[in-house]
Parts: sequence; structure tokens; C-alpha cells
Amino acid sequence: MRVSEHDAAHEAAAQRVTEFLRRRREQIAQRWADAPLFRTVFTVSRDEAVEACKAVVDALAEVSAAGRLEDISAPGFAAVRDQLGRTAASRARTGSSPAQIADEVAGLRAPVTELLRGEFADPSAPEAHEAVLTLAVLMGTLRLVVMETALDAGEELIERQRLQLMEVATPVIQLWDGIVAVPLIGTLDSARSQVVMESLLEAIVDQRAEYAILDITGVPTVDSLVAQHLMKTVAAARLMGAECIVSGIRPAIAQTIVHLGIDLGSVVTRAGLADALAYALGRQGIVVPGRPAAGASRS
Repeated sequence: MRVSEHDAAHEAAAQRVTEFLRRRREQIAQRWADAPLFRTVFTVSRDEAVEACKAVVDALAEVSAAGRLEDISAPGFAAVRDQLGRTAASRARTGSSPAQIADEVAGLRAPVTELLRGEFADPSAPEAHEAVLTLAVLMGTLRLVVMETALDAGEELIERQRLQLMEVATPVIQLWDGIVAVPLIGTLDSARSQVVMESLLEAIVDQRAEYAILDITGVPTVDSLVAQHLMKTVAAARLMGAECIVSGIRPAIAQTIVHLGIDLGSVVTRAGLADALAYALGRQGIVVPGRPAAGASRS
């Protein structure tokens, strides 16, 4: 019986908080609009900040009405996740740490709690205490939602920056009319290999290249996975009508390739980028002094 009474008290408090949030929506939004979390983001228009705050109040009311006070995945939060993520990300860009952002979200609790206490003739009454406690739980869940959303946005930003860095780290250079090259430096994994292939194929089309040089002088190690990526890139370039040349295979890497039993017999290889360029020029009928002429054998 006591459990039932306890549950009933919780439900009554949640319902009371829901009604309060819907009834005092405007007042809560007006107070929150001046809080650091929103004021420093919506700097152009305060009305815009107020509207953003109203959306958050509506979300809290929906979550409270559903009785999912501690559920960060409650549907009610879905409508404001993007907005909260953008708000948190904006604060992070201005130099705020995750701890500071969390404190700013926690700072929203005081003004709304003050308004809720004013709803009761006796703020010390049990029902008032239960309502304030319910609101505290709800605001704590909002804080978790903001931090989770901010972390997800941060991870997405890091991933975008990682891809951008990979693209910058794998430039496609036009060495001559019809000849492009990709000087690879650093570790070559699956993700970067895909960027290399896409960038090279785009360059082949854009430059109408007949020869593509993959220079791996700066690649520290080659394993079976890396070799497979190279072979796939060579095959893709051929399908695009370009002959692919692999240069910069150092002695240690050559031994590794032999040890792994990888067959590069169908791939044109050269000791260095200069040799690969001379080969491609020779195939076009341009003789480079001191370099092999066209028709040099495949290694």
C-alpha cells in the first residue's frame, strides 16, 4: 500500500510539474533567455533566445507528462537535441569547457525552481517538496541530454576534421600534362586508402590523366592490407583508362611484400618518384636525359 501511495505521489508531482511548465512557459523562457547558456549564443536577437528556451520548456513538459523523468532517450527531447547540440557547440567554440557548459545548464534550475515554489501557498508542504524534487530530477536529465548531445557533436566535428586532414595529407599533384601523382606519407589504413583512391580517380578524370603515380616513399610499413589497398587503387585507375605506377618501394618494404607472397608482377614499379615520372614521360615519347627511355621493362 505504501508503494502505491509513493507511486501515486510521484505521478501527482510529475503531473503538477507538467502543468506548471505549460502554464508558466513564457515566464520561464524569459528568465532563461538571460542565462549564460542562451545569452552568449543568441547575441543578435533576444526574441530568438526566448523562442529557443520555449522549445526546451515544451520538451521538458512532454517528458514530464510521459513520466520518463530520468530517461535521456525520451521522445520529448528529440525536438530540441539538435538545438541543444548547436548551443553547446557554440559555447565550446568560445572556449567553454564541458564542465562550464554543464554548470551553465545546471544554472537553469534555480530560476524555474523559484517560479515553482511560488505556485504553493506553503512552499514547505510535502506536495511542494515533491514537486521541487521532481523538477530537480527533470533538470538533471536535461543536463545529461545536453552533455551527451555536445559529445556527439564533438565526435562528429572530430571525424569531419579527420577526413579533411586525410584529404590534405593525400594531395594529388599534376606533374605533367596527362601525369598525376599522389605522394603518400604516414600510415595507410582503410579509411585513408579510400580517400586516396577517390582523390586519384577524380584527378584522373579532371586532368584527363593517362598516368598516375603512387609514391609510397613516406609510408613506413606495408602489410597485406596496405598492399591490397594499393592493388585496388591500381585496378581502379586502369578502369578509368590510366596506367598506375608505384614508386618508392624501399628494400625493407620489398622484402615484406615478398615475404607476404604478394604478387605485384602486373604493376609497374620504380625506385623513386623521379624514375616513375621519367617512365611516364618516356611512354609519351619525351626522353629525359640520364633516364630510361620509353618502353622500360616492368619490374
